[in-house]
Order: sequence, then C-alpha cells, then structure tokens
Amino acid sequence: MDKPWKDMTSDERLAHRLDHYVAMPGFEFASPEAEARYRERATIIRDAFEMKVPARVPVFPSEGFFPTRNAGLTMKETLYDYEKVADAVLAYCEEYQPDAWFGALALVPGRCFDILDYKLYDWPGRGLADDLIYQMIEGEYMTADEYDKLSADPTDFFLRRFLPRTFGALEPLVKLPLLPPIHEMPMTPTSLLAFGMPDVQEALQKLVEAGNEAMRWMGVMGKLGAQVRAMGIADWAGAAAKAPFDVVGDTLRGTRALMTDLFRRPDQVIEACERLVPSMIEMGVGSVNQTGVPLVFMPLHKGADGFMSNKQFERFYWPTLKAVMLGLVEEGCIPVMFAEGGYNQRLEIIADFPPGKCIWWFDQSDMGRAKEVLGDVCCIAGNVSTALMAAGTPEEVKAYCKDLIETAGRDGGFILTNGCGIDHAKPENVKAMMDAGLEYGTY
Repeated sequence: MDKPWKDMTSDERLAHRLDHYVAMPGFEFASPEAEARYRERATIIRDAFEMKVPARVPVFPSEGFFPTRNAGLTMKETLYDYEKVADAVLAYCEEYQPDAWFGALALVPGRCFDILDYKLYDWPGRGLADDLIYQMIEGEYMTADEYDKLSADPTDFFLRRFLPRTFGALEPLVKLPLLPPIHEMPMTPTSLLAFGMPDVQEALQKLVEAGNEAMRWMGVMGKLGAQVRAMGIADWAGAAAKAPFDVVGDTLRGTRALMTDLFRRPDQVIEACERLVPSMIEMGVGSVNQTGVPLVFMPLHKGADGFMSNKQFERFYWPTLKAVMLGLVEEGCIPVMFAEGGYNQRLEIIADFPPGKCIWWFDQSDMGRAKEVLGDVCCIAGNVSTALMAAGTPEEVKAYCKDLIETAGRDGGFILTNGCGIDHAKPENVKAMMDAGLEYGTY
C-alpha cells in the first residue's frame, strides 16, 4: 500500500481490499490446488461484483443451519457444542464444494446467553424444544417517550437502558453514572460509586464470564473459518451491519409500535435513525478491518414491499440506509444488501446509488425486473426458493436455477444463491443447485 489510507480515494481503498481478498497474502492453504481453487472462486466473486463477465457464475447456498442439520445435530447441539458444529460445517464444505460460505454469524454460543439471562430471544435450552431455531421476542424495549434519549446519546441509551431490559443479569447497569462528567478529577469519585455496589459488580462479573465463553466460541469458529478457507472456499461475509430503521424497529420499539410512531412522532423516528448511522458504519468497517473480507452483510427486515408504502420507504427507510451504505463504500467496503421478502416496488428507488459499489441479494423479488432496473447499477444475487429447496425435486431445482442464470445472469453481474437460509433443504436439492451453477453458469 503506497499511499496512507487517509489519502486514498474510496475506489483505491476498495481495490486494495479486493486485491487482499483475492490474494490472501501470507495465508497458508491446505495445498497448492486448494490455493488455486480459492483464487479462482474469489476472482469470479470479484468479477461478478464489479459487473464483469466472470469465467462462470459464482454458486453457493446461504447455508443457514443446513450443515448442522445434515450432520444430524439438533439446534440445541448447534448452540452449545461448538466442536460438533465445526465438524459439520467442514463436512458440508467438503461434500458440496460451494464457492463461498456465509460464516459463523448465525452459529451463536448459547452459554453466553444463559450466563446473561438474555430476554430478547428464546432458544433451545431456554424456552424452546431442542430442535427449534431461536426466536426473537418482540416488545417495546424502548418506550415512546425515550426517542430523545436515544438520539442524544445512543451509546448511553444502550448501556443504561437497553442492556438492563434485555439481559436479566445486567439489570443493575441502570445504576451506572452518566460517563461524560468523568472528565475532571473533582467530578470523578462520585461517578465511580456505582462500580462499588455489589449488584453492579456482580453484573460486571457476569459480563466477564460471558466474555470468556465468547472467546472460547470464537477460538473454535476462528479456527473453522481458517480451515474452510484453507480448503479453497471463499468468504461471503466479513462483517455485518443493519439499516438504522431496523435497529429501531426490530429490537427497540418493535414492529407495531414503530409503525404507529411513523404517524405519531415521525420526526423523532427520522432523527433516531440519523443518529444511528455512524454506529452502523463503524460496526461494518471495524469488522472488515479485522477479517480482511470487504463484504458487509446487511439483512433488511422492514423495508420489504408489505411493510410500508414507497412514499414512507423514501422518507423513513432509504435515506439512512443509503447513508450507511455510502459510509461503507467510502471506506472501501462492499455492502451486501439482503432484501428479505419482496422488493419489487423498491427497485427504482434503490437504483439511486453509485454504480458498481454494492450487491443486492434478493429473497422473493422478480429477478427479471431486478436485472432490468439494476443491471447497470450493481451485481444482483438470489433468489432460489427456500420452499423449492425443501419440498421440490432435484430436477425442479436445476430447471429453476437454469432459468435464473439465463434471466439474471446474462452479461455477468450475478451470483447464484438462495433467497433465505436452506435449513430444511433436501441434500439432493443442495447438490442439484451446485450442479446447475457449474453446468449452466459458464459464460
């Protein structure tokens, strides 16, 4: 890197990150053949992102919990037995040879949440049967009169209000002081008093315990990631971030409360979303800097066609989402926008973005229209049906993928993957999807 990072343009930063992603300098592969496979796969993903015509269409499932289910693990084992999970993922990668894998984002460590008495979800081992996927418990974890507090200081709000409400073990954190006063010696002692309280100390000790468990989990998952790459399989996500509107709607206000807020306090909703933009950018960039993988996965939960009108989308959802995307792009990152549900009414709106800077990954959108509207703007990915993967035949899967490649993959700029996690897919259908990509995806 000849220039200091601060003096680089966004294009130079992106090129630097992509060069590293393809070359992976200093990384030890399992064999020269595996290294060659990795470079080939990373290159076709890069070419697809840059809207070039790659040697072939990149193909890989968004595997979800398919690897662990395919290995016979229950969801409880998936959350608690990290070594078994790693073995299952390695077996999946060896058998199906995807061009990339999604990573450990969904493979969360159950013990961390046990230790902290997490109240925002139920999971196998706490409230759910052993083979059910964890479920979020929607609620108003931020009250309607707290928008100003969130906007004034998002970090303080999460520390002293959100965490005590969503983690039973962290309830004493409501006693923590407002931290900015600790900027002069005479004001510091009274601010330290809360840290001497036994219940606050116990809460902090629980954080230490959970942190130790997270380190154990990361040790296994970090090794797994290196093993997958050493096999010659590329990474599909090096970081994650969210749309600010979804941060407010998913786990602060909840869906119903937020939708009424759009009418009762619209300006406060917008201000809160704007205040969350820097945090979401930092969340993505910070992880990319650690992983060396420039792809930032962004699951879009409440932007789908059925949640709001286009007018509301353009006022409440898109401006701050676009601001996060542009912030990531400025740092040489690639926003990977996972458009859950249908985005057929949004295509012209989201086309308002600098060309060649992001990937739109569609779940249930019309891929012909997506190609027509976005073909000159960005790479598109998706939308092999999750239902088809679970209930269809291999012949139906191959026919669907062939049509998708011919429709959305013409002239490059396309990645073949499914629209949502393939947790319950038939193994023969996963193989059929991979075979279809290799058979029909060569340009």
